[in-house]
Amino acid sequence: MLRTHTCGELNKKLLEQTVTISGWVDKIRDQGGVTFIDVRDRFGVTQCVVNPQSNASVVEVAGGVKREYVVQVTGAVSQRPVGQENPKLSTGEIELIATKLKVLNACKTPPFFPNQRDMPNEDLRLKHRYLDLRRGGMMETLQTRSRIIKLMRDYAEEHHFIDVETPILGRSTPEGARDYLVPSRVFKGEFYALPQSPQLYKQIMMIAGYDRYVQVARCFRDEDLRADRQPEFTQLDMEMSFVDADDVMGLIDGLMHKLAKEVLGQEIQLPLPRMTYDEAMTRFGHDAPDLRFGMEIVDCTDLAAKTEFRVFRGVADAGNFVRGINATGAASLFSRKGIDELTAMVQEDFGAKGLAWFRVEEDGTLFSPIAKNFEPEILDGIKERMEAKPGDLLMFIADTWEISCKSLYALRKRMGVELKLYDPEQMHFSWITEFPMFEHDAEADRWVAMHHPFTAPRDQDLELLKSDPSKSRAKAYDLVINGYEAGGGTIRIHDSEVQQQVFGLLGMDEEMAKDRFGFLLDALQYGAPPHGGIALGIDRVVMLFCGLDNIRDCIAFPKTQKASDLMTEAPNEVDSEQLAELGIKITKPTTPT
Repeated sequence: MLRTHTCGELNKKLLEQTVTISGWVDKIRDQGGVTFIDVRDRFGVTQCVVNPQSNASVVEVAGGVKREYVVQVTGAVSQRPVGQENPKLSTGEIELIATKLKVLNACKTPPFFPNQRDMPNEDLRLKHRYLDLRRGGMMETLQTRSRIIKLMRDYAEEHHFIDVETPILGRSTPEGARDYLVPSRVFKGEFYALPQSPQLYKQIMMIAGYDRYVQVARCFRDEDLRADRQPEFTQLDMEMSFVDADDVMGLIDGLMHKLAKEVLGQEIQLPLPRMTYDEAMTRFGHDAPDLRFGMEIVDCTDLAAKTEFRVFRGVADAGNFVRGINATGAASLFSRKGIDELTAMVQEDFGAKGLAWFRVEEDGTLFSPIAKNFEPEILDGIKERMEAKPGDLLMFIADTWEISCKSLYALRKRMGVELKLYDPEQMHFSWITEFPMFEHDAEADRWVAMHHPFTAPRDQDLELLKSDPSKSRAKAYDLVINGYEAGGGTIRIHDSEVQQQVFGLLGMDEEMAKDRFGFLLDALQYGAPPHGGIALGIDRVVMLFCGLDNIRDCIAFPKTQKASDLMTEAPNEVDSEQLAELGIKITKPTTPT
């Protein structure tokens, strides 16, 4: 054996025993001829000691060892001298007196060391991911990820789910995000698509009578990336028969309780709070609000309609909105320059026409360059509506509903961070329910599904599919953790006529729907039970449970924001023979894209 123990399991119970460990050299210290070599593996760190009186070969090898060498050390477990213990290590009470030392593999000088204080930029770390993965933080995160997935699987098994793998090579269905396409060698000119989710397959499993399906599923979406999104990601995918939305949310409530308790040692109260989509947009301007702090949006449109200030009055008269937030106690923290920066943010990022603001003075008056344009009774109404107190900063957006939501959501989020309105280690779980069935695509002038085309409308909204689709609400629900959508699900349409009706609203005539989803429409006619489910983003859940702000830090081999793998240099060009075999010819753009 190359080791009898790991670097993290040696302790005082093993004193005087001869053991062998193997790992990477973490640190080397020479103190008066005595060499201390810290050897590391994923289980911990052991301090090894090479004395001048040790075997000559051991002393010689120790003299040539460098950091990140892979070594094997045999020796006797000894108690550290009094005062030299290290309480930060599980092995901090002992050390290994080396009698044998062997270099299993050398390491050339790396571009960075896993335990260095200041880490290099992310691109360099992703280029040498095998070094970055040696970091203690990365190892801890991936071990937490493994534990979370195991707890999820155990919970599903306890609740009688059957684990089923679904195909990776499937059919392209151009709804939602762009598919990743895979050319077929056998059927030249035809393509498979990598799954955006196992949605259709898991519905088929319900129609087939399997009642409860689960899968830790790999999913792929060719979409623009950001800090909490990857082109390939992992979901806990679940589907259940004979359930309603309350059943699905109740099941996930229990799972979140289990994860919070066993991973974080936190107790969360059940049931998790719920809020409708309309309420979330009205109070917070977003369908995944961070509820660890207040600072809710306040509507002052009715007051704006009574003032002679043309900007506010004009917006109200046009049927748009004047809404604001109260950044409590923030007046002294934001200079005019700081407010100008906030104004530029909402203008440049969200298309707002501007940012109106008032500072509440010590005497309770509202100071602002625009204050003189308001009647005293309107200013008093604003103060009362905003619950303003001396030292507060009131910020308003006067614009369309959409722009006011996006701008105030961004301002609220920024205030939450800059004013330190919540404990970063706090976890808040909630549900957002009853999403709109459809969004209107102005460019294509048609309806698109807010979740996906298989989402069932609320029973009371079935007639609205014919009369006013914009008012139809879905049996849909999103799990929100700390202001991030951590998962989403719906009750599915199990009636083929309703499914065809929804396809029609999405611009698919009967022939197109049959071409794209004929197998599902057929299956729905063969005894489909009422069913629904949910998919939790495992990468995002791990990111949140580990207190990270970048999803790439909880994935072993992530892609960059440009969807490239810097370590393997994927994607890459392939040779002409491969392309010819697939019947593919590459046409390169004549101008840079």
